[in-house]
Amino acid sequence: MNTKLQRKLNRNIGLDYIGAFIQNMNMQGCIWVLYLSYCGMNLGQIGILEGVYHITSMMFEIPSGAIADLLGRKKSMVISRILVAVSCIIMLISRNFWLFALSFFIQALGNNFNSGSEEALVYDSMKAIGEEKHYIGVSGRINVLIEVSQGIATVLGGILAEYSFAYCYGASLIIAICALIPVLFMTEPPIEKQKKKDKNVIGMLGDHFKLSFGILKDNSRILETILYFESIFTAQTLLFFYSQQYFYDMGYNKIWISVFMLLFSITSCVGALLSEKIYIRYGNTTASIAAFAIAIAICSFVFQNVVISVTALSLAGFCNSVLYPIQSNVLNQLIPSEQRATLISVNSMFFSIGMIILFPIAGFLADYFGLANVFLLIGGMMVLFIFHFGKKMRD
Repeated sequence: MNTKLQRKLNRNIGLDYIGAFIQNMNMQGCIWVLYLSYCGMNLGQIGILEGVYHITSMMFEIPSGAIADLLGRKKSMVISRILVAVSCIIMLISRNFWLFALSFFIQALGNNFNSGSEEALVYDSMKAIGEEKHYIGVSGRINVLIEVSQGIATVLGGILAEYSFAYCYGASLIIAICALIPVLFMTEPPIEKQKKKDKNVIGMLGDHFKLSFGILKDNSRILETILYFESIFTAQTLLFFYSQQYFYDMGYNKIWISVFMLLFSITSCVGALLSEKIYIRYGNTTASIAAFAIAIAICSFVFQNVVISVTALSLAGFCNSVLYPIQSNVLNQLIPSEQRATLISVNSMFFSIGMIILFPIAGFLADYFGLANVFLLIGGMMVLFIFHFGKKMRD
């Protein structure tokens, strides 16, 4: 490989740092549940809309990953940024359920095109220059930037939303457009691909899926890793989103809620920074310890005490950020480059399935039994899951 290409591939990492920071300055992230409630949606409808997002993710996650593998990760990321910007426009002008559903659909599609592509582009860039052994550190730093960005966005989003939700979504649109710029300067990493000149795109996709799922079938470790971690991430994500309504029901306004979410982002940032050191010290037991801490944190919301709840939310954020780079590194070591984006998309698809099942159910149950009791139920189920499944992650 020539020196010029090496420099360009190394530059991909820095560009992704910038892109991840801009992209995740998502000011709607801490208030979208409140916004939908303001627009007349009940928790059940909000759960269905989140279900629309994840059904879309489930349907298009793997095809978008395969397209990224076959046509290029950079192109896939460009499409992603454009679709997210379109979804912000629709969200900004929507006032009824079906337009909200359309916005969630487009946003999910946009995130599909990015989810496997970005991670695959960074990992294969590092692999091409012989630096893949440092991937956990790079992934951790990316997560730090994400958490810092989300923390800033949480505060600014809460402040803007206190004056007008339109300000918040207008800012989100501008940020979505700006997030496209670093991607345009990235370089596609070189990956050897089998020549299929005699086949059209549909035939190439079919062969790619067959090979990718053959790898899943032959390597049960990949599937077990995906199932375990994505179940934990699903529960933690549900806590993060519904905690907005939980704190609002306790009488806190949007600015206070944004402060609570900022504390979540700060501890998540610390978790991302320490993830590599924690994993080096505790090894595979980290997967069980951190997951169990998240489960207990979710259960503690039943006390309906703001100090306990904010502390628990922060702990859950810390542990989730510790787990994410570990899962990413384990999967990338198991997955071949030619199928990397596709199989990472399978990983994201499992998350979508979990959200499709849990989010609407939790919303409808919360309408009848209250969010505190729903959190206790989810945390309790997590504890049982970890005791049953955690041993495989430690082996």
